[in-house]
Formats: sequence, C-alpha cells, structure tokens
Amino acid sequence: MAIAVCLARLEGRRVTTATASHSRIAAAHHAAAAHLLARLKPEGYWEGQLSSSALSTATAMSALAVAGCLEDVPLLAGGAAWLAHTQNSDGGWGDTTDSPSNLATTLLSLSALVLTERASGGLPAAAGPARRAAEEYVACHAGAKPEARVAAIRRRYGADRTFAVPILMNGALAGLVPWPAIPGLPFELAALPRGLYPALRLHVVSYALPALIAIGVLLARRNPAPNPLARALRRALEPMALRKLETLQPRHGGFLEATPLTAFVAMSLLSLPGEASPVARRCLEFLRASVRADGSWPIDTNLSVWLTTSATTALCAGGSPTGFDAGRTRRWIQGQQLRVVHPYTGAAPGGWSWTHLPGGVPDGDDTSGAMLALAAAAGDKDEVTGALRAGAEWLLGLQNKDGGWPTFCRGWGQLPFDRSSPDITAHAIRALRAAAIGRRGAEALARGMRFLEQAQRADGAWVPLWFGNQVAPEQANPVYGTARVLLALAGQPGGEELARRGIRYLLGAQHADGGWGGDRSVGASVEETALATGALAEWAHLPEARAAMERGAAVLAERVERGDWTRPAPIGLYFASLWYSEELYPVIWTVEALGRVLAAWGNRGA
Repeated sequence: MAIAVCLARLEGRRVTTATASHSRIAAAHHAAAAHLLARLKPEGYWEGQLSSSALSTATAMSALAVAGCLEDVPLLAGGAAWLAHTQNSDGGWGDTTDSPSNLATTLLSLSALVLTERASGGLPAAAGPARRAAEEYVACHAGAKPEARVAAIRRRYGADRTFAVPILMNGALAGLVPWPAIPGLPFELAALPRGLYPALRLHVVSYALPALIAIGVLLARRNPAPNPLARALRRALEPMALRKLETLQPRHGGFLEATPLTAFVAMSLLSLPGEASPVARRCLEFLRASVRADGSWPIDTNLSVWLTTSATTALCAGGSPTGFDAGRTRRWIQGQQLRVVHPYTGAAPGGWSWTHLPGGVPDGDDTSGAMLALAAAAGDKDEVTGALRAGAEWLLGLQNKDGGWPTFCRGWGQLPFDRSSPDITAHAIRALRAAAIGRRGAEALARGMRFLEQAQRADGAWVPLWFGNQVAPEQANPVYGTARVLLALAGQPGGEELARRGIRYLLGAQHADGGWGGDRSVGASVEETALATGALAEWAHLPEARAAMERGAAVLAERVERGDWTRPAPIGLYFASLWYSEELYPVIWTVEALGRVLAAWGNRGA
C-alpha cells in the first residue's frame, strides 16, 4: 500500500480506486499527444494563448487615453466594456479572470477608466457602475485619501520599486495619487556602464530598465530635486538616458513583448512636454497591434519558444509520436538561438528567449529548455553539437556566485526576480548534462547541487520563482518547484538523498484521489498533477514513488477521458509577480507526464 494512501486512510479521507493500466495510460497519452500536435503551426512551432489580463488591458488603455488620438476611441470603449464585464463581485479585478481581486490591478483599472472617460468624453453604459464599484474597493482596501493609496501600494511591494512606482505614476496621471508622494527612479544611471548595475543595489530589477528611464525622467520633471545642482545634472543627463531608451526598443515597439512595460513607457513619455517621442509612437503602434478581438490585452504576445521546447521534450519523453516532424521543429528551435550580443540586456550570444518575436530577451530557463529539446529531438547528435555547446557556454556565464542560476543577468541578486532560484538551477543542471560538457561544466554542476541542497526546505520541498499558486501559503508552488528539481536529481551523483526528501514532500502533498495542487491542502489541477507525476516517474524504482506516480497517472487518464483536462489554471507568474494562465500548459505537461510513466513502465516492467 502506498504511503500516501495509508496516510489518507488513517486521516479518514476517502481514497479512490482509479487504476493506471498500461493500456489506459497509453490511450490517454495518444489522445493528449494528438491534441497537442493539432496545435502545431505549419512552420514547426507552438504559439499557445496567454490569458487576457485586466492589468494589461488597463495599462494599455491608460497609454492610449494619454495619447488622445481619435482613432483609439473604439479601442478604449472596447477595453472599458471588457473591464466592466470581467469585474469581480467585490468591485475589484485580479490579474486573470480566474484570480481574486487585488489592490494593484484594481487601482490600475480604475485609473484606466478615469483616463478613458476624460479622453473619450464618456464611458460605455456598463463601465460607469464598474468605475464606482472600483472606487469603493480602493477606498475599502487602501483608504479614501490619495496619500493612503500611495502607502498601501508601497506596503504591498516593499523595497521593490519595479512595479510600485509605475502603478503610482499611472494613478497620478488619473488624479488618484499625488505626484509628490511617488518615490523617484534614478534614470541617470542609464548613462553608466551596464556592468556597474549589480553593485548599485538598485530598487528595480534588471528587465525594468526602460521603465527606470522613462518614468524616472517624468518624475524628475514633476518632482524636481530641491538641490539646484542636482536638478541641473539630471536635466543634462536626460538626453543621454532617452537616447539609451531608444536603443533598447525593439523595431516593432514592444519592450519584452510586454503590454504593461510598453504601456508604462508610453504614458510616461507622452506626459513629457514637447514633441511626441518616436519611442512613444512605436509603443502605441505595438499596443494597437496587440489588442484582442474582445477588447482585452494579454500580459505578453506569446511564449512560443518556451512552449515549443517544452512540447518537444514532452513528446519525446514517450517516444516521438507519429505525425511529429521532430527535425523541422528542431531546426526552428536552432533558428531562435541568439547569434549576437543582445542590445537590451547585453547578453552574449548563445542563449534563447521565451518568444521568437523581436521583444524577447535570452534567459536561463528558456536556454535550458531549448538545449533539452534539441538533445531530445536530434536524430544525429552532430546536428545540434554546436548549438548545445554555445548554449552551455551561455549558461556557465550566467551562474551566480552562490552556485544557482538567475533568470536574466548574473549578479543582480537584490530582488526576487533577479535571484538564483531552484527551478531555473535545476533546469540548467539538466541542460548542461545534456550538452556533455567537460571539467568546467562538472564544477558548475557541483556548485549548482550545493545551491539546491541549501535551498531545500525542511519539509523536503523547493519553491520556484516563475510559478506559484494563488491560494497556497505565501502564494508559492512547492509542488512545481519540487517536481522540477526531482527531474534534475535523477541520474545526478549525490542527488538521491535530496530526492528522497523531495519525494516525501510530494507524497505528503498528494490528494486522496491521486491529484496534486500547488501545496498540501490546495485544490488539485491538471498542471500540478502532471508535473508531480512526471517527476516521480523518474524515480519509479522506489516503490513509494512508483505507487504515487501510478495514482497520479490514473487521475490524468481520467481527466483526458472526461474531456475536461485542457482548461488552464493561473499558476504562471510573469514579471512583477503577475498571475497568468497558458492554454497549452495542461496539454504539454499531461503529454510529458504520461510519456514518462510509459517509459518508466517500459524500463522497469509494466
């Protein structure tokens, strides 16, 4: 009897008797893989669809309203109608339509409605009541006075100004926040060499440089320094900083393909006196091009590279299925590898971004995912040797002093989204093993393992960076993090004891029916059940892991049979901890989990 089942019976919980026969799992895997392959684009990649976002919709509306162009009035009306339709019953908005309300998104949505009414001369019929309900929500959660709103937002984000200052700036443009209460941003630091940024202990993360410049310049104009020499110096450095901003902007206008970041830059520049900035004009073009038919905006255009590499690895986990041209997809992935120094982050060649679009930048997670996909899909290893070697060099250059891997830039470790994290570190370890690098790589792996040992919680779990769970303690997702690390520990010398502790955590977090949520006592999702099941499949030689894996596989098979397995859950965390869901996550991870289960049975006897 599996440990989790015994515990469940001792606690009096009902235990289901779903079975995971080989034929049943194989049939579910075949159906799931067929569903995934049906989404493959003719060019050989997957695009997916990110959830629409109230926060993105609000910031895009605010930027368009500040621009005041007649052509944008229909877009503003569509956005206002979408916000009114998706408002929660408490008068607020969450990051997704499946998210509870929060102050930041609601204040931004209220700001957008105020600015839209000002620019358009009115609001759609349903948006008037939505605005009044939002005002009541903000008053209840932050206070009625403008200064109280500033204090509430600053409490929410602490020392991190990456998102707090843009929210307050947007609120000030709408007259909801006083300009003098907004802390400044040191835009003049953009004139310094990039290598100095980690030592400056900035209160913004590495990816936020465009907002640092644009909002910083605006705030310096609205809240001038009391010292006349400081004012003169900042005014002298403004042109240099704004020229730097222009060099950071992709050709289509969207910074990082991110609607909020692009919108914040646009509304800041448009609020400066003088002739309209060409950077702002391109930002507006990006926003107009990325609106959806229902009037909303997503947080990012797409995650095409991340989804394609994840889907490739998933399909190959159970043996490449009929109908999958792995060679075509492999060539597409190779074509997305960065060949030059990136103008935005200064990253060396060799990495991959999350998207094939021009706003993406290379990062540790996507580079690792691409390397694993190339290794899995290559019919001839010589076809990918060069790409793997370049990717490995890029990852080795990213590793932090603590042995872990961050997302974008080595050395930026002051704020969460620039620190080393267990999930990215585990991914990098797997990728470096796949690249079969030499002594330098072995030393990096040893340092990475020490980081994972230090990052493991007392209960055996690891907490990831880019994924969470809205209802879990501290909104963390230790099931995701632990599952990712267990994949890296499989076959890694010295990793079994760490893995056994991680497995014990997953067994304790498994529901009586065999599924998993983001943590103990958190409702199960297809995504989290698939992640845990797939990770345990790599440890199926351990009886307790095998039993839990089989129960998880039975849950997934049942969901596929019922046909309700493709609805995504908002477990993704985007920049500044914004929640999102991606419609291909449950599909990809179910394919991978069932494929790994079939492989485990094949290797060890069904």
